[in-house]
Amino acid sequence: MTVIEHRPTMRFVLVLALIALAPAVAAASATYYTTPQILREFFPASERVTYRKIAVGAPQERALVERLGYRPARKEYVIYVAYSGEHVDGYAVIDDERGQHEPITFGVKLSPAGVVERQEVMVYREKYGEEIVDPRFRAQFVGKGPKDALRAGQDVDVITGATISSRSMAVGVRRAVALVDVLVLHPPAE
Repeated sequence: MTVIEHRPTMRFVLVLALIALAPAVAAASATYYTTPQILREFFPASERVTYRKIAVGAPQERALVERLGYRPARKEYVIYVAYSGEHVDGYAVIDDERGQHEPITFGVKLSPAGVVERQEVMVYREKYGEEIVDPRFRAQFVGKGPKDALRAGQDVDVITGATISSRSMAVGVRRAVALVDVLVLHPPAE
């Protein structure tokens, strides 16, 4: 019987040490809501919730760029619409915005006039900054509409220790408001 003794080389030990000392990137993840759960939370009294896939054509893209200051990432967005009979109860947008390393999935409930009624973090994947799920932070967005700038640090207070996540949520909610306004409520003429 042959016994082979394995002695780690210095190179192997150094590689293990470097891996152990490397900064952790986005090791945490928390799921607060799935899409069906958030839609039930947003529209508990509505008879039905449907969705519309809306293509972003050239006129809509120009309007969004003018409103947001950047080109939207997608050529198509899903807008959820809640109804009671034929009456529109409100809209919802579920989207992602990049945090420091990973996307933050969020949902925004908007009134029939396109004003934010509620905002929730659905999936948080970052290691730090999860304080943005705090109700006091989220309450800042309620009542904001298409005419509000929603700039982090100016219109929306950022959370110390969650600065990037705070800014990401401000960008994401601002985009949700603009999407409903430009794609549904006031689409630009072709």
